[in-house]
Amino acid sequence: MANDMLYSKQVGQWRDMWLDELSSLRRLSEQTLIAYERDLDQLLHFLVGHLGEPVQTKHLQDLTPTDWRAFLAHKRSNGAKNRSIARSLSALKSFYKFLAKEGWATPDSLNAIRAPKKDQSLPKALTAIDAKRMIEDGDVLDEEPWIAARDIAVMALCYGGGLRIAEALSLTPSDIDGNEALRITGKGGKVRMVPVIQPIYEAIADYRRKCPYQPGPNDALFRGARGGPLRARLVQLKMQKLRAAFGMPASATPHALRHSFATHLLGAGGDLRAIQELLGHASLSTTQIYTKIDSAHLMDAYLKAHPRS
Repeated sequence: MANDMLYSKQVGQWRDMWLDELSSLRRLSEQTLIAYERDLDQLLHFLVGHLGEPVQTKHLQDLTPTDWRAFLAHKRSNGAKNRSIARSLSALKSFYKFLAKEGWATPDSLNAIRAPKKDQSLPKALTAIDAKRMIEDGDVLDEEPWIAARDIAVMALCYGGGLRIAEALSLTPSDIDGNEALRITGKGGKVRMVPVIQPIYEAIADYRRKCPYQPGPNDALFRGARGGPLRARLVQLKMQKLRAAFGMPASATPHALRHSFATHLLGAGGDLRAIQELLGHASLSTTQIYTKIDSAHLMDAYLKAHPRS
C-alpha cells in the first residue's frame, strides 16, 4: 500500500524528521532505528483500519487512551509479547516527545498507558567448549583465508571481549593501534575501554596480515569481500553455517558469544560490577540477569549429579 494511502504528507514529514533526529542526534544503533521505524509504521497501518481513512495530523493529535489500548490489543492478537509491546510504547513515546517539542501534539493520552511487565527470558549462552570451537575451528568452511580470518577475529571479539556485533564492526585501526585496551563505542555513543587477551590481538593481527584491503585509521577495520564495511548480517550467516557444521543449536549467534563471555566470567568468580563495565551496561540490574543463568547452570548440574535429585 502506497504511503499516500496510509498517511498525509505532513504525517510523513513528522515521521521522517523524527527518524532523522534519532539517527543524527541520539545516535541510536541501526537495529534500534529499524525497530522504532517499524513500531511507528505498525501504528500508522493500524490507524488506517481503525479510523477508516489515511492518517491525518489531527488523528495523531486526538488519539485517546481507548485508541492506544485498541492498538496494543491488536498487536497482542498478532502474537506480540510483553517485551515487544513495551518496546513499541517506548518508541511511540519517543515519537510523541518529539512532536511535543515541536509543538505539534501532546503525549498526554499515551502517557496514560502503562507498559506491560517485560517477560524475563534468560540469555542463551554457549558452553565454553562450543564457544572456543566457533573461534578455533571457524575456518573449516571452504572460503578465502582472509575472510575466514576476518570472521574468526570478529567472533573472538564478541566472546573474548564481550562486544556487541555492532561494536566489533565499528572498530577502526585507531581504536586498536597503540592502545593497551580496545576503545569501544557502545550504545548512545558511550565510549569504554575493554582489555582483551593476547589470542584476540593475534586473531586481529592475522586478519590484518591477510586482508587485501587497508582501511584508514578512522575507517571500519573489518571489510566485506568487495572492500566496503562488513555488515552484521554476513557474520550472522557465517555462524549459521558453523552451527550446522558443528551441530549446535539455533541459539548459537554472535550475540550469544557476548552472553557466553559474561556467563563464563561470572562462573569463574568474576566481579559483577567489573562485568557491567566490560559489557557497557548502564544499569547493574541489566548485568544481574547473568547471576540467574549461573544459578540455573548450578541447579542443572545438581539435578544431573546428586544421587538424591
